[in-house]
Amino acid sequence: MKIGYARISTKDQNLEFQKEALEKAGCDKIYEDIISGAKHGRPGLDLALEVLRSGDILTVWKLDRLGRSVKQLVDLVGEFEKRGIHLNSITEGIDTSTPSGKFFFHMMASLAEMERSLIIERTRAGLETARRLGKLSGRKPKMNPGKIQAAKKLLESGISPKEVAKTLEISVATLYRWIPASGKIFNS
Repeated sequence: MKIGYARISTKDQNLEFQKEALEKAGCDKIYEDIISGAKHGRPGLDLALEVLRSGDILTVWKLDRLGRSVKQLVDLVGEFEKRGIHLNSITEGIDTSTPSGKFFFHMMASLAEMERSLIIERTRAGLETARRLGKLSGRKPKMNPGKIQAAKKLLESGISPKEVAKTLEISVATLYRWIPASGKIFNS
């Protein structure tokens, strides 16, 4: 049996194009989701996976409709292999029921994994170089020496921490992170 799966991320998108392609590919039944691919609980996919039996083919319009990451796709296809289920991706022309389709899928997955590793390696090298050059990464601190001095003076003059935080456009938690209460009780 040929089972189709279609997914869109938002209600603004339209499933019709995918469903037409799946019908043209000869799918007996089509399951669908309107949910982000990052979500683990996809009811339509879960139902399709429940229905699939050994010898069946899960057909998708494009691989990214099935899984968001290469690892997710490889794990899913590994599970399919154990259960005797095949994957057919219309756009990429992948059919894991054939030796060449299975090989092509694993080659694509390997290349994508290598690309991901190279990106991670380049990112780490760039961050290390920036650190050696004294460049800070991440978000700038909300407080600077001038704000810390102003906060201390305002607190010493009796203004409540809540008002000081509001004046400096920071949260009370940020104020206390930079100027601990150190036993002194302020009026809120």
